[in-house]
Amino acid sequence: MIVHLNLQGRLVIIVGGGNEALKRIKILLKENCKILVISDIINNQIKTLVKTKKIKFKNQKIQNTSNLATYKPFIIITTTNDKKLNQRIINTAKKNKIIAYSSDNPESSDFANPSIIDFENIIQIAIFTGGKSPAMSKKLRIKSEKFFKKIIIKEDIDHIKIQKIVRELAKNMISTQNERKMILSSIMRDKEIKRLIKEGQLKRAEKQAIKILGNWK
Repeated sequence: MIVHLNLQGRLVIIVGGGNEALKRIKILLKENCKILVISDIINNQIKTLVKTKKIKFKNQKIQNTSNLATYKPFIIITTTNDKKLNQRIINTAKKNKIIAYSSDNPESSDFANPSIIDFENIIQIAIFTGGKSPAMSKKLRIKSEKFFKKIIIKEDIDHIKIQKIVRELAKNMISTQNERKMILSSIMRDKEIKRLIKEGQLKRAEKQAIKILGNWK
């Protein structure tokens, strides 16, 4: 089962400061969560993220893994080269009911990372092998990406942007879920909105969608 966790505002701890840690950080930066890197060494790219205050950093070599729980993180991700330390961190996380992930031990982790095809952080398509072969996930993502970029176009993404705005407004204006689905569906089919989006007039398309919502009875 593939799920998307809502990490907004939640703390994620990453233990380790190398390339594997950087890869996880880049994914998490899109999730609007708080990121704390704990390591005695970090690479230059992570240093830049710390300097620009995109993430926080604690210069510390992990010895007592139980201290990690005191930060009250939602997730702990360990990326060190020390397999025994990684396992101790996972065990500590599980003991404290914290979601855990280890780059070198997906079998003991609470989740696995799919390889993602990303369209403006609005549409994501996951290639997932359940942690059995991250290398094949990456290979299949590269093969699939060319295909999906042909069928998912900017107009689709613009439609989603408008749907998001109208959906939030509809929650306060229309009481039943069934009616909200009907209005959102009608907006998606509206020829004028389609034309405006195709012409790149997103603001006008947005106004038209809100107008349709306002006239809904």
